[in-house]
Amino acid sequence: MTELATMEFHPRPQAGEARPWAFPAPERGTLDNGLTLLRCHRPGQQVVAVEVLLAAPLEAEPKGLDGIATIMARAFSEGTDKHSAEEFAAELERSGATLDAHADHPGVRLSLEVPVSRLPKALGLLADALRAPAFDDGEIERLVRNRLDEIPHETANPARRAAKELSRQLFPADSRMSRPRQGTEETVAAIDSAAVRAFYEKHVRPATATAVVVGDLTGVDLDALLADTLGAWTGSQAEARPVPPVTADDTGRVIIVDRPGAVQTQLLIGRVGPDRHDRVWPAQVLGTYCLGGTLTSRLDRVLREEKGYTYGVRAFGQVLRSAPDGTGLSMLAISGSVDTPNTGPALDDLWKVLRTLAAEGLTDAERDVAVQNLVGVAPLKYETAAAVAGTLADQVEQHLPDDFQATLYRQLAATGTVEATAAAVNAFPVDRLVTVLVGDASQIEEPVRALGIGEVSVVTAE
Repeated sequence: MTELATMEFHPRPQAGEARPWAFPAPERGTLDNGLTLLRCHRPGQQVVAVEVLLAAPLEAEPKGLDGIATIMARAFSEGTDKHSAEEFAAELERSGATLDAHADHPGVRLSLEVPVSRLPKALGLLADALRAPAFDDGEIERLVRNRLDEIPHETANPARRAAKELSRQLFPADSRMSRPRQGTEETVAAIDSAAVRAFYEKHVRPATATAVVVGDLTGVDLDALLADTLGAWTGSQAEARPVPPVTADDTGRVIIVDRPGAVQTQLLIGRVGPDRHDRVWPAQVLGTYCLGGTLTSRLDRVLREEKGYTYGVRAFGQVLRSAPDGTGLSMLAISGSVDTPNTGPALDDLWKVLRTLAAEGLTDAERDVAVQNLVGVAPLKYETAAAVAGTLADQVEQHLPDDFQATLYRQLAATGTVEATAAAVNAFPVDRLVTVLVGDASQIEEPVRALGIGEVSVVTAE
């Protein structure tokens, strides 16, 4: 008989010793021109991430020019005093860099990613964009046309239309938060290069800006590099803008945005709540996650797995604006979509989930899974320099201490089931929720009225 050959297996790799992890702490400083700097050395991260925050909030936009902050943000990469728009794009590409910018309620943010070997060149381009943007007439006109082309597509998107309506319902008409972040067709059409430059000159300066630099900085003389690039940006000194108070009306009610013939109904149920300065924030994060943060959450278990109404429903808290005095606020919301015939039953079951949560509370098992998902995977979430830089920038934007995220994870791990339950119940009280439904009013209005979850009104889709 032929003897069978034996296989020799490679030894199985053994797991290493677990090491404690904490969100990295940055080093803080200030350049000679007044620019605040946060740096964070991350060994092995050969792609460096840079975030620049500009104190140009949406509430600073001139009357009738909503969207000008967005046009300015996009125009930063459309040429400088040294390069045309095409040349600037080519220089970025040769550096292997990407540069993005966007405007939101707290201000304008520019995000740069580049291999560390090309960091000097890319920082020079970023500094030129901030120091001397071209704001060419033709480029601004093109950006305005592009933005005008986007608006009809956004209006046709049920989720975007629901978000727009919820903001309009929650906030007073004279509040910037009640209006679309990137402007309307009327306001965007009124923007020109002179207006963009005036907005830039009034609000963009290094003394009120912050730069965050994260990556493997081994062998990089960052001080000298910054002095030659972002440090060469000059501007007048100015005090930070005061943050005006904002009121909101979360009286329980239902608004149906009529979309005749729609086969699905988009749900967006929300109200305003505290921002991250509030001591309840960690428990609110944990409780909201148990309610609708993942596929194993209560809302998904009932509406998706048991009833088959939807592909998924999510509950979340999103900071809208923060202030050092703690007067900031966040959006607390539940979002998803259901098939039109089951809109009424789905809402009925959703309210039953909220009422059951208030009556019976969360379970220890739900709390434990949430902590494991939120805290246990944090090291993976922050593997890239961009993820770390983005969170550090969020902290600056929201006037939080540099150790906030590290402290938050410790607080989440220490939060008990009772605390998480109370926070979730307070975040989503059944009688203080504004419900926006984008769908076919002829089919969903009467079933929704029968639920008794608030006064129902119908508005016409634009």
